[in-house]
Amino acid sequence: MSDKELSWKYVEDLVTEPAEIAQARQNSLEHGVEAVSPATGAQLALLAAASGARNIIEVGTGLGVSGLWLFRGAPEATLTSIDTELDHQQNARRSFTDAGIAAGRARLITGRARDVLPRMNESSYDLVFIDADAASVIEYVEHGLRLARVGGTVVVAHALWRGRVADPAQRDETVADFRSLLRELTDSPAVVTAVSPVGDGLLQLTRIAR
Repeated sequence: MSDKELSWKYVEDLVTEPAEIAQARQNSLEHGVEAVSPATGAQLALLAAASGARNIIEVGTGLGVSGLWLFRGAPEATLTSIDTELDHQQNARRSFTDAGIAAGRARLITGRARDVLPRMNESSYDLVFIDADAASVIEYVEHGLRLARVGGTVVVAHALWRGRVADPAQRDETVADFRSLLRELTDSPAVVTAVSPVGDGLLQLTRIAR
């Protein structure tokens, strides 16, 4: 194992998940649903807390692991979460309830993000988290930037796409989309951008201009 891999493992192992998040993660494993890594979740909580997030929108509910981390950082926030799988959202709802989160603070919308996002109010969210359908990542980020207020942050999971984005030998369409997205955002004067290697890569961009 390389030094970088050891560091990555150390950072992941350093996170102790609260019981309700650990249970939601176990449920995800049993259902074959990939959840954000513990260190990624901790980063989401930090971003939510640092931004004082009150309104959060999430693309990809899963079984509630990422949502619970977001609530951990912003306990007074309202979360709108979009997913195509009703069963997953029902499990997430139970996880939120078990964690003591009031039903009115978690708005779960079952549907395709590309159909739902255009109906959401622009410049209305403090934090936008995207963890769904990597093939549509560019479209989702465009919507995310529209929905985020000035000073708001858009966060994208799997930004290094299974370690393939950094490998010049990998040239499939999804890898190409992530590379294109990273290049364009890094050069954009409208956002401040950073990529963290935590988890499978976490792209973070804060909107600084209209």
